[in-house]
Amino acid sequence: MRAYYADAQSRHAPALELQNGALVPHAESQARVEAIKSALPQLSAPKDFGIDPILAVHDAAYVDFLKRAHQDWVAAGRPGDAFPYVFPVRGRRPLSLSRIDAELGQYAYDCGTPVAEGTWEAVYWNVQTALTALQSVLEEGTPAFAFCRPPGHHAGRDYMGGYSYLNNVAISAQQALIQGVGKVAVLDVDYHHGNGTQDIFYDRDEVLTISLHADPQTDYPFYWGHVDETGEGRGAGANLNLPMPRGTDWGAYESRLAQALERVAQFAPDLLIIPYGADTYAGDPISFFNIATEDYTAMGRLISRAGLPTLICMEGGYAVDALGANVAAFLAGFAA
Repeated sequence: MRAYYADAQSRHAPALELQNGALVPHAESQARVEAIKSALPQLSAPKDFGIDPILAVHDAAYVDFLKRAHQDWVAAGRPGDAFPYVFPVRGRRPLSLSRIDAELGQYAYDCGTPVAEGTWEAVYWNVQTALTALQSVLEEGTPAFAFCRPPGHHAGRDYMGGYSYLNNVAISAQQALIQGVGKVAVLDVDYHHGNGTQDIFYDRDEVLTISLHADPQTDYPFYWGHVDETGEGRGAGANLNLPMPRGTDWGAYESRLAQALERVAQFAPDLLIIPYGADTYAGDPISFFNIATEDYTAMGRLISRAGLPTLICMEGGYAVDALGANVAAFLAGFAA
């Protein structure tokens, strides 16, 4: 399987995040990069497809903010990474504000996604990595892996959160449609709901979005991922959420995955995109499923039986010692 990664993605290195009332070392760290690179030594550099695919999905003002946020933070006399501390709430009138504190609150929905000095460069090349892998899939018809880091599936058209800034999966899906692919299915197997992807395609019927994830009654992102979110307008019925309780093991997960794949088959897409998160692993420090390393090979094998051109984009996974093995095991399922 062809796999892609850009060294510039390592430039994103936030020091801290706010978690459970305390500032703690940021979980989405460079250690994740080293773990996966050690397990996948054959990583090719991506091509540069430019800014247009990003602007086909994300709001231009939001993209401009990401480019300059850290620079504006430093210019305001602030140390370290750019953090929001105030957020608009429902019922407040929309405003266009230029102060960096206001903009951070406008475009972020949590305090775990700071903008560091190298964030823009990293997320830009993240997208190029995904688009290069997409090109490989469309040209060769075989699965390809985009080692996207930081993750992307929590990023919406004009917001960041959940360690995500640009939505690599949504950008890839939109680019595939632009290139003439008729229908795309997104099957998200990260521990957390892919809320950004859902939002971007919620009123569209040419992209089916499915997410298997922890129940948002108990787990992040809380405000998205419930079973009654099924799409609206033209997209009614084109979104499927399959939340599961903490402690879910492979046996229970497998039955939900089979249900998701049945829906994919009914949709009959021309391309399948998998946002893959290894944070469903039993030892993950911020997640609570009970899936073992060997289960990921079975997961990959089951998905591969759909027989579709498949793009795999890396999302979460924070048990660093097992991360490389978990990624390798999942990808091995596609070769089995």
